[in-house]
Amino acid sequence: MTDIKERPILFSAPMVRAILDGRKTVTRRPVKGSALKWLEEFAPEFVALSANELCPFGQIGERLWVRETWYCDHFEVQKGPYLQPADMHDLDQSREDGELVYAADGLAPYEQEQPTWKPSIHMPRWACRILLEITDVRVERLQEITYEQAAAEGVHRGPLREWCASDEGGACHKYPIPAFRDLWQSTGGDWYANPWVWVVEFKRVTP
Repeated sequence: MTDIKERPILFSAPMVRAILDGRKTVTRRPVKGSALKWLEEFAPEFVALSANELCPFGQIGERLWVRETWYCDHFEVQKGPYLQPADMHDLDQSREDGELVYAADGLAPYEQEQPTWKPSIHMPRWACRILLEITDVRVERLQEITYEQAAAEGVHRGPLREWCASDEGGACHKYPIPAFRDLWQSTGGDWYANPWVWVVEFKRVTP
């Protein structure tokens, strides 16, 4: 049987919590590079035929392992570059020999002096706790997002039934689309440019 292809993907702490809570089941990422050039020239054909094959995040049925801000108190791990020590042959042993902590959980890393989280970009596969299976891939303009899709992006709905970009607060809105706009802009994205984006839907599976 062919192994299922996996790729890493970065998520912020609020989006990690949204995934764990079951509120986030889709992510939008800008189309870049040669794919964007082809898209701008052959938009209808690209959207209809090529989105799944060309998406850099994978195809339907493939998996994404989530990289998030993390910490491990095992001495050998801390020496970097965050690889498993030679005596750690699998994830279970890694967890036994070195406690893994994740910033999204609101916990503090176990360091004697200055706490230092390890960047999500440096998280190795063995430290991952969230695995996602891709259920759909498509290309669309950012502002084509629907009410339901904006809600599925993980924006937060508060006790007053108002929507904001995340559970960390911010401006509140009556509907989820403006909240998603705030979320997009908080990562440096230009909402008003209405760029082409990859829309990657997923479900959580057991790592």
